Amino acid sequence: MARVYSNWDRLVRATLRREQLINTGQGHERVNSGLAGAVPPSLGRATNIDGILQAADEIQSEDPNVARILCEQAYSMAQNLDPNSDGRGVLQFKTGLMSVIKQKLAKRDGASIDRNRDIERLWQFYELYKRRHRVDDIQREEQKWRESGTNFSSNVGEILKMRKVFATLRALVEVLEVLSRDADPDGVGRPIREELRRIKQADATLSAELTPYNIVPLEVQSMTNAIGVFPEVRGAVQAIRYTEHFPTLPDNFEISGQRDADMFDLLEYMFGFQRDNVRNQREHLVLTLSNAQSQLSIPGQNDPKIDEKAVNEVFLKVLENYIKWCKYLRQRLVYNKLEAINRDRKLFLVSLYFLIWGEAANVRFLPECLCYIFHRMAKELDAKLDHGEAVRADSCLTEMGSVSFLERIICPIYEVMSAETLRNNNGKAAHSEWRNYDDFNEYFWTPACFELSWPMKIESRFLSKPKGRKRTAKSSFVEHRTYLHLFRSFIRLWIFMVIMFQTLTIIAFRKENLDTDTFKILLSAGPTYAIMNFIECFLDVVLMYGAYSMARGMAISRLVIRFFWWGLVSVFVVYAYVRVLQERNKPNENEFFFRLYILVLGSYAAVRLIFGLLVKLPACHALSEMSDQSFFQFFKWIYQERYFVGRGLFEKLSDYCRYVAFWLVVLASKFTFAYFLQIKPLVKPTNTIIDLPSFQYSWHDIVSKSNNHALTIVSLWAPVVAIYIMDIHIWYTLLSAIIGGVMGAKARLGEIRSIEMVHKRFESFPEAFAQNLVSPVVKRVPLDQHASQDGQDMNKAYAAMFSPFWNEIIKSLREEDYISNREMDLLSIPSNTGSLRLVQWPLFLLCSKILVAIDLAMECKETQEVLWRQICDDEYMAYAVQECYYSVEKILNSMVDGEGRRWVERIFLEISNSIQLGSLAITLNLKKLQLVVSRFTALTGLLIRHETPDLAKGAAKAMFDFYDVVTNELLSHDLREQLDTWNILARARNEGRLFSRIVWPRDPEIIEQVKRLHLLLTVKDAAANVPKNLEARRRLEFFTNSLFMDMPQARTVAEMVPFSVFTPYYSETVLYSSSELRSENEDGISILFYLQKIFPDEWENFLERIGRSDTTGDADLQKSSTDALELRFWVSYRGQTLARTVRGMMYYRRALMLQSFLERRGLGVDDVSLTNMPRGFELSPEARAQADLKFTYVVSCQIYGQQKQQKKPEATDIALLLQRYEALRVAFIHSEDVGVEGKKEFYSKLVKADIHGKDQEIFSIKLPGDPKLGEGKPENQNHAIVFTRGEAIQTIDMNQDNYLEEAIKMRNLLEEFHGKHGIRRPTILGVREHVFTGSVSSLAWFMSNQETSFVTLGQRVLAYPLKVRMHYGHPDVFDRIFHITRGGISKASRVINISEDIYAGFNSTLRQGNITHHEYIQVGKGRDVGLNQIALFEGKVAGGNGEQVLSRDVYRIGQLFDFFRMMSFYFTTVGFYVCTMMTVLTVYVFLYGRVYLAFSGADRAISRVAKLSGNTALDAALNAQFLVQIGVFTAVPMVMGFILELGLLKAIFSFITMQFQLCSVFFTFSLGTRTHYFGRTILHGGAKYRATGRGFVVQHIKFADNYRLYSRSHFVKAFEVALLLIVYIAYGYTDGGASSFVLLTISSWFLVISWLFAPYIFNPSGFEWQKTVEDFDDWVSWLMYKGGVGVKGELSWESWWEEEQAHIQTLRGRILETILSLRFFMFQYGIVYKLNLTGKSTSLVIYGYSWIVLVAIVLLFKLFWYSPRKSSNILLALRFLQDMFACVLGFIPTGWAILSLAITWKRVLKILGLWETVREFGRIYDAAMGMLIFSPVALLSWFPFISTFQSRLLFNQAFSRGLEISIILAGNRANVET
Repeated sequence: MARVYSNWDRLVRATLRREQLINTGQGHERVNSGLAGAVPPSLGRATNIDGILQAADEIQSEDPNVARILCEQAYSMAQNLDPNSDGRGVLQFKTGLMSVIKQKLAKRDGASIDRNRDIERLWQFYELYKRRHRVDDIQREEQKWRESGTNFSSNVGEILKMRKVFATLRALVEVLEVLSRDADPDGVGRPIREELRRIKQADATLSAELTPYNIVPLEVQSMTNAIGVFPEVRGAVQAIRYTEHFPTLPDNFEISGQRDADMFDLLEYMFGFQRDNVRNQREHLVLTLSNAQSQLSIPGQNDPKIDEKAVNEVFLKVLENYIKWCKYLRQRLVYNKLEAINRDRKLFLVSLYFLIWGEAANVRFLPECLCYIFHRMAKELDAKLDHGEAVRADSCLTEMGSVSFLERIICPIYEVMSAETLRNNNGKAAHSEWRNYDDFNEYFWTPACFELSWPMKIESRFLSKPKGRKRTAKSSFVEHRTYLHLFRSFIRLWIFMVIMFQTLTIIAFRKENLDTDTFKILLSAGPTYAIMNFIECFLDVVLMYGAYSMARGMAISRLVIRFFWWGLVSVFVVYAYVRVLQERNKPNENEFFFRLYILVLGSYAAVRLIFGLLVKLPACHALSEMSDQSFFQFFKWIYQERYFVGRGLFEKLSDYCRYVAFWLVVLASKFTFAYFLQIKPLVKPTNTIIDLPSFQYSWHDIVSKSNNHALTIVSLWAPVVAIYIMDIHIWYTLLSAIIGGVMGAKARLGEIRSIEMVHKRFESFPEAFAQNLVSPVVKRVPLDQHASQDGQDMNKAYAAMFSPFWNEIIKSLREEDYISNREMDLLSIPSNTGSLRLVQWPLFLLCSKILVAIDLAMECKETQEVLWRQICDDEYMAYAVQECYYSVEKILNSMVDGEGRRWVERIFLEISNSIQLGSLAITLNLKKLQLVVSRFTALTGLLIRHETPDLAKGAAKAMFDFYDVVTNELLSHDLREQLDTWNILARARNEGRLFSRIVWPRDPEIIEQVKRLHLLLTVKDAAANVPKNLEARRRLEFFTNSLFMDMPQARTVAEMVPFSVFTPYYSETVLYSSSELRSENEDGISILFYLQKIFPDEWENFLERIGRSDTTGDADLQKSSTDALELRFWVSYRGQTLARTVRGMMYYRRALMLQSFLERRGLGVDDVSLTNMPRGFELSPEARAQADLKFTYVVSCQIYGQQKQQKKPEATDIALLLQRYEALRVAFIHSEDVGVEGKKEFYSKLVKADIHGKDQEIFSIKLPGDPKLGEGKPENQNHAIVFTRGEAIQTIDMNQDNYLEEAIKMRNLLEEFHGKHGIRRPTILGVREHVFTGSVSSLAWFMSNQETSFVTLGQRVLAYPLKVRMHYGHPDVFDRIFHITRGGISKASRVINISEDIYAGFNSTLRQGNITHHEYIQVGKGRDVGLNQIALFEGKVAGGNGEQVLSRDVYRIGQLFDFFRMMSFYFTTVGFYVCTMMTVLTVYVFLYGRVYLAFSGADRAISRVAKLSGNTALDAALNAQFLVQIGVFTAVPMVMGFILELGLLKAIFSFITMQFQLCSVFFTFSLGTRTHYFGRTILHGGAKYRATGRGFVVQHIKFADNYRLYSRSHFVKAFEVALLLIVYIAYGYTDGGASSFVLLTISSWFLVISWLFAPYIFNPSGFEWQKTVEDFDDWVSWLMYKGGVGVKGELSWESWWEEEQAHIQTLRGRILETILSLRFFMFQYGIVYKLNLTGKSTSLVIYGYSWIVLVAIVLLFKLFWYSPRKSSNILLALRFLQDMFACVLGFIPTGWAILSLAITWKRVLKILGLWETVREFGRIYDAAMGMLIFSPVALLSWFPFISTFQSRLLFNQAFSRGLEISIILAGNRANVET
């Protein structure tokens, strides 16, 4: 039976045991073993069962009997809590625990158990345990620490051990307390009860070390956390402490923890804030105050007091938005003046705001709503503070008589927002149908918000819930889905463009004759301007529909006034101009209207200019703000709407002049090009066409015949106009590339662009590092140690400061396996703190230098001076020689004593004298140097090993041999005779005492010198290629280059700006599992195999690091759990995983600990010298505490709670990361079922790893409901942002990485918040990125280069001089306080904010923020590496930009920026996608125009009079379009970046390589992706988050998968363009023949080929025959599968076809689709008349006959399709279509038009019963398109060399690095089989 129990026990433990990890050097040990790690949540929350079981595990080996007692008590507690085992997992847990207990009983071999003695055994063990671990001594030390506040343990290992002891003691005490109830009161019970009483009276130690806390242990005082000892922290705690002036708290109010009451307790009692929210915000305020105090840099900071200046700074910054809100609404602040309120009131107000914000949940997205709540509650607080006793707040009183801020204030607002969210139909409803976050917030921009009253009236309009289908009015803006938003938002741009086009056209048609008549015609710009403004006003009125009932009355009044004003102005101006034209035609008129017209336009222009200057020009803006004249304010209000946001959007005059000059250059270039190459060349052809006599059209013409050939002129001008609208972006791109390149060069980017440059300039690195990256405190320490500060001493001091940082960087590269052990030795730099009198450089600079110097010396026939000059030609050779000389002297002196030391001293004295006299070549026989060196290296080769008796003898012999060679071979004859006759030496030699014993190196400095000298003398190969790894090189090159860039001076860690890092996570890969590493795809490729081939050097370094040989296989590694885990991390660190991101971000803490350690901030602990550096800083409690005070890392794992409940591997992996990094915090949403109706309660929780490595809950804040009302990522960020700390917050995505060398520069970057970057301080600091996925494939390289260009050169120009950089989801650093008081770091409204990150930039800019960009620091980033991933990503971004077009943020920025800054904003945000779309539309416009000319016969008729083909304007337009299409202008900034950072030759080579790898095909394809999703989003919506996947993409994508993804976005459009080209070639006319056709349409053909075949060109194994056959079978199966309910589109064509139509939802969308589909009828209409069936007749009857033929074809189709064997007749139908292709060329597009219309009006067709027919028509069209695409692919797959060429094309980067992609593509199975 015992065996059964044993087996059951092992089974249970194996099931519940989590992975074990002992993290050396970082964090602490975590062993979650057996049942101790698997206590169900329902039991763990109410009891300490988990702690008791953990204690049982800890003491199992010491006393199994006591462990059994603890397990039995844990079982009793579980049974008492849940006797029926109803909770989740309780039954399994209790069964497993009973099994463990029975096993323990069975192991007693039948011995009886006297349970009455259990209490005695437990008591005896308790006393023994306390003595063994010195618990009483620890408690006495704690008492001393409490009294002094300075002394505590400085050993981290002891700290962790102490915590475990306390945890075990706590469990023992808890069990003793329960068992003592039944103990004999006169026996053992008495000492137990006495002990329990003593513990309760002095329980500080136990509770202090085990009470959960986040950063600062405020509830208790901890001995093991030094953070509470810092004076600023103690001062902050003292500042919020309760005083006698506060209202008295009731006696029954419970104070949490062992602390004194403070003002947070009063606020909790008054308003009913949640306890954990109070705890969280208490720590938040303490850290905020303490950091504000430390940044004041006040001397004598040991006084624990917060300065008034620090309090004021925090107060004003936190309440800044509230103060602006009150000023905007003309409301009185809750305080009169800042000087009128005391310090306590300020802290009360800040505390109240933090508590409101901390519990506001989704209401945090409504910053002005928080201002309103704070305003009301602050007034309430102000009234209550005057009471003698604390009283409850009326606003938060519940029906039960208690107080609850959440229930009474937040829940009503949340419930209304939640009800509105339900109306959006999961994002499918129109934005105008429901209120989003912005609508709710903007209600508080009006005085009407005070109608809410206080307490809030539930019946108010704001809190009214939507009823039925009746929409709730929006606030001040309605996001109607229409392209007209582009016109409305950027009306000034369009007016300018139209008027300039009009002006240039008039000048061109007037033949540049600028006389009075021309001037009068140019005045037609007046009516144009007035009419376009009237159109804008009309759109304002129309697009405001849906917000009139809630909008401010003043806003509506402004709309009405402007509408009527511009309506009347338009009528007047048009009338006046018509009269001017009439006067022009009558020469004798007195020109009254002309003068009146000039007077009116001039007056308006002058007034407009004045207002423009006052509102937009920085120098005049202050004047306009000071004017209180109502007349002036009225016109200013009419000129520009006044919002709460968007006020004061101006820059200082110098910045304004810079971006104005930029745009003047762009506009001058653009309009010069437009006039001379677009407009002017079209004047003559246009006049010719207008004057052309009437001719016979080939078809039945409706428009042109009687209107001077209007459509012909339109077809001629349309492509030119399209390019005119778009090409300004070309000029912007060119100039921004030039400016960006110049700015980059000025910033010294690219100065160090190779490892050779690193070698050459290494000598200058220490000084540059010390100047920028070392705080003044550290600078003073080394310099003061030297009496003289000459050049050599200064260099040595700089090297001493530089060495610990450089070595830690090199060590991190080794830990990441980028370098080998040997490379680490070569790259490391000595500490330079020893007694050696010169700077010691890394060995990789000095390698082989000694050997070369020896060769020079041996060959030298000149004097010593000539030899030294030759050596000094290489400065590092000179360093090596000097170091070798001094090191040999020091090592020999340390090794020998007595006569031997005298000999050493004599030898070096003689050599020194010879050097001074210049007679070294005479004193020494330099030709024997090689022999001497060989003897000495034999000696050092022994000394670098551990001492043994044999080695000691060998070293003595080697030393004597060295002496012998020096004496007899090296020294001159005279000197040798002198030494031979030296009696002391001769006697010692004769007696055998000379060098008979040597002193083995013991001193760390000597050991380091011996090792270094040995390498210096023995490493023969040059280190020019060290490090070999390209990534290691790149990182070192960038880091060393950045040392010379301009950056703020670093402050000490204690004085730096504190910051947090914030990463949202959902369900992406955390850590690759062992099975995932080994699982193979269809090609037999596993992730591990792939990475071994891609990164062979890193794999070898990994094996070396874990102590394995190069031949070690995967199976060998799996045998060791430690190695298997290391392998998982190695793979995960090369993917885009959370583990990689967390490791990178935790480098910040490591860097701060190192910096803090070197600054030696004393806390009563002796300073630690730099010689103790190896890991010393990581074991320093002060350094760790200082880092924790300044840095917090929170990962918001939204569904971590669900993952834990479902026991998903992601939860285990996240727990593993928590264990590995002690400072890591994980926030997540936890839900609990309450009630019987499925109601849930939601909590926002924060956890960390406890002393056992188990999740320890720190905070748990109840939410008003499900937090996901909007987009997932911003909601995930919002719930967890309350757990962040500091003044700055860096947003890090899940696909990013960081490096230690960059983390060292973080405090410099944070100082930018205090720098001057314009008239406003920065609120977002932009950071450069490096895309680390560029080496995977050619596609990844294209994407990497494109992304790198944007995040470097592009953002550089956006930030300066254009001043329009936004936040793009990159690793930007936010001013945290600024943003959390203004709505957060992103927006979350459903769909409209799908690109949530950029709205943070919009919001920051509109709220008078300032966004900068800095390139001396970088963060790693992963990008999509496969074409499908890239397409999905670009589709997501394009869709997001489509939604931005509709947004109020873009509208307001477009309206409120000055004209030139508005242009910068437009062309770098939504305008980029508009220009992209125009590039594609140009092709359509051109081809449809040409097809019209061909069908109508106008081209043939016109060509008789004028040659239009190939005219200058059309050539210019098409050439510009083609260059944009193939990505030339996209590549210009890219090439400029290459030139700047790689050099000209490498830039040219890279660009040419990209062209050979078909980057133009990729860019053309991407053009289609962006156009499709951007256009569809604006037309129909449907923007959504598209999961791209971040895995390793080398697998083949099936043909059907590509077809499904690209059918509607690329293939259909490509076939349309191809059909237009075929028709143009077939029926068009040109004098140049076929060559003219080709030249005119080459860009279009390139577009067709790229769009059709790019998915297969860039598809791995896309042309492999076997794959092609399999793809065809899969595609046919998919096409013919009928599908059904629940069948996904990946399996069935029918399901996919239905999904593709889902975007057409609204009537407006159907109408637009109908209009767009009508273009396809043009083909049939034109071709019918070209068939000449009835001679030259152009009657409409012919077109009618064509429809009869079409109906006949449809009937034949139905006959074939509805036969009994319809599934087998599809190929017959295809063959029939192919045979009839020539005849029905016009019917194919007509059929598609009918199909499109049928899909659009699907419901009507279903009613008519025709839907089945339509669906079969759709199937035949898709089958035909698929066959047309598949045929060329299949043909090329026949030729094996095509597949080989494609592999080389895709993976050329890999081949250039010697990788074995051919093996990867072939798969590993063959290798396994052999």
